[in-house]
Amino acid sequence: MDASILVVGNDQFLTTIVNQIGKMMSGRVEASSALNEVIPLIRSQQPAILILQAAQLGCLELCHQIKQQSHLGWIYCILIDNQPDLTADGMSFNQHCELTACAEALEKGADAYLRITSAVEYEEIRLLKAQIEAGLRGVRFYREVMQTNDVLSTMALADPLTELSNRRAMEWELPRQIHNARVESTPLSLVMLDVDYFKSVNDTYGHQVGDRVLQLLAARLRHNLRFQDTLFRYGGEEFVIVLSYTTFQDALIVTRRLRCLISDQPFNIDGSLALGITVSMGLASLISTDDAKGESLIRRADHNLLRAKSSGRNQVFCGDEGF
Repeated sequence: MDASILVVGNDQFLTTIVNQIGKMMSGRVEASSALNEVIPLIRSQQPAILILQAAQLGCLELCHQIKQQSHLGWIYCILIDNQPDLTADGMSFNQHCELTACAEALEKGADAYLRITSAVEYEEIRLLKAQIEAGLRGVRFYREVMQTNDVLSTMALADPLTELSNRRAMEWELPRQIHNARVESTPLSLVMLDVDYFKSVNDTYGHQVGDRVLQLLAARLRHNLRFQDTLFRYGGEEFVIVLSYTTFQDALIVTRRLRCLISDQPFNIDGSLALGITVSMGLASLISTDDAKGESLIRRADHNLLRAKSSGRNQVFCGDEGF
């Protein structure tokens, strides 16, 4: 086995448990005798297994605290009771006491409760090893699920043709950028862009050529935007550009420059076909009355885009914004 394990307890407990773990597995084993250091250690080390000495005051509360946090709750928590067979008053540690302690540990969120005597019997070590292996299986499955979810989330937010973020991603990102702009009192502008006469490209040359035009357009836009700008494929031949930290006047300069970069150089589809492509663009800047989701901001940019197209295409239209 190869894993990361954090063991928490007094010095004697740490010596015993860490030594036994070293005999049964490879991997990094951290040890701590201070409960107040455990959460920072977990956040920095991200151990797969946490082993707590049950007799330590506050260990159950610590286990409960960890399991209540969604970003830490996946850690497999094992409580080990290593109290002597005889208690301080001479009474034996009977099965009833063990069951009570086990129930309390599980109720607090522990994944397993073990009792290991001072003699460290073979079956006890075998059970500890089995619990660690069970924990590792669970943690490994959790991580695989999370990786799969990350991939699926990325796929859901990406446009497969242009490799840009899609409309769903924009609907998540735009409210965040609007919130930041208002908190930081910084300007924000938005551009709606549409390829002129795109239907005629598909009708004349076929949809494969049309798709290639969109890919080349996306690449040209991406390579000519600034670091703070965010580009999305809104749908079909429409794109959205969110211009963070950008006033209306600066956004107008950016959009006019992009329009020229697109119209002035033909799009080389293949060795025998080069097409002249133009775009129409509608610009809007964030104002105090815009809603938090950005729907009104998008509506104004879309309205200005329609005005740009109806006014002859291959131009930027911004209405009365900024004046």
